[in-house]
Amino acid sequence: MSSGTTAAGRSGEHRVKVLILGGTSEARELAEIATGDRGFDLVSSLAGRVREPVLPEGHTRIGGFGGADGLREWLSANDIAAVVDATHPFAGAISRHAARAAARAGLPILHLRRPSWREEPADRWIRVPDLTAAAAAVATFERIFLTIGRQGVSHFADLTRPWFLIRAIDPPTGAVPPQHRLLLARGPFDPAAELALLDEHRITALVTKDSGGTMTEAKLLAARTRGIPVVMIDRPPLPDGAITAPTPAAAWEWLREVSGSAAG
Repeated sequence: MSSGTTAAGRSGEHRVKVLILGGTSEARELAEIATGDRGFDLVSSLAGRVREPVLPEGHTRIGGFGGADGLREWLSANDIAAVVDATHPFAGAISRHAARAAARAGLPILHLRRPSWREEPADRWIRVPDLTAAAAAVATFERIFLTIGRQGVSHFADLTRPWFLIRAIDPPTGAVPPQHRLLLARGPFDPAAELALLDEHRITALVTKDSGGTMTEAKLLAARTRGIPVVMIDRPPLPDGAITAPTPAAAWEWLREVSGSAAG
C-alpha cells in the first residue's frame, strides 16, 4: 500500500497525476480502468471508516487530509492535476471539502455519482430530508429494518417503542436503540434472501439512504414485494456548480478530456 504517486512511467514519459476520493464500487472500477493507461499516475484515497475496505487497483492511501485546507496542501505537494470525487453519495462533507480544495488549487474536479433509485408504482416510499426526519417518521412503527450504515444509528437511539434490525458492515459508533439486533454484513444482497430476512424478523418498515446502485437494491425489491413502507432519506446536495458523471466510463472520458490525453 502506498500513500504517494510515481513521477513518471517506465520509459520516463509524462504522466497525469490524478486523485480519486474513493470507497465505492464506482471508484474501484474507475481505478481499474485508469491504471491500465500508462498516461495516468493514479492514487485512490479511502477515508478509513471501514475496518477491512475493498482496496482498488493502483496506489492507495487511507485516512483523512485535515479538511479542505489539508487536502489543498496535499494536492499541491503531490502535483495532482485532476480530482475525482467518487465517494459515497452521503459523504457530503468530503465532497464539499474536495470542491473547495480543488477550486483553491485551480484544479478540475468531477463528482462521480451513481443515479438515485427510482420509485416504482408499487412502492410505498416516505421521502425525508435527513436522519432526524427519518427517526420521526418511524417512531410509531413496530419492527424496523435499519440499513443506513454504522454512522447515524444514534439518531434512532431514543426510540423505545420500535424493535430494530440494524445492518451494517461494521458496528455502530454511537448509541443504539434499546431494542435491536445487530447484523454485520456486506453487499451485494440477494432479493430472495432479503425477502426471507423481512419475513423472519416480521419487519413492518425499512429505513435506507438513497444510495442508488445495485449492491443493496435487493432490500427495496423485497419491501415492494411485501408492501412494506420505505423511509427513503434524500441525498445531501452537491457543491454549487458541481460537474457530475453517472458512471465510471463517463468519468474516465472526462479525465481523458481534461488531461488532454484523449488520443493517448
